[in-house]
Amino acid sequence: MKTLYLIRHAKAEDHSLLKNDFNRNIISKGKERAIRIAHELRDELHVDEQTLVISSSANRAKQTADIFCEILGYPIDQIQETKDIYEAHFTDILAVINSVPDTIDKLVIFGHNPGLSNLTNYLSHAEVNLATSNVAILTLTEDLNFAELSGGTADLKNTIQ
Repeated sequence: MKTLYLIRHAKAEDHSLLKNDFNRNIISKGKERAIRIAHELRDELHVDEQTLVISSSANRAKQTADIFCEILGYPIDQIQETKDIYEAHFTDILAVINSVPDTIDKLVIFGHNPGLSNLTNYLSHAEVNLATSNVAILTLTEDLNFAELSGGTADLKNTIQ
């Protein structure tokens, strides 16, 4: 059974005219929360060669991915980055997921709201609003692969808050 982990970036600097949104960094409070939640996730997610991590290339998402991957034991240099997840509609994030090869069993996505919450709700027909560093864990139904994932074809197994 394939499992999808959707993780919203850690709490970041406030919006400012002095810094482009894409370049905003996580703050210490966000880092602390990300570390705590990553430790909780480690009990559920065991990284192996069928695990893939994809992150938005925005600073705050990549910084969050680095924290989680260090704790989970996923090589940071193997994180795939894409701007396609940044400020993306949930269907654009789904397109990234749909391109994942069938050899992957555990897919971890680091991104932003509202896209990740909307995607979780679309895939599982749940009502979730992911706060910063929260994780939605979804299992694909009926032995589907990531290329076949679409509306209502996943079950929300858990959220880590």
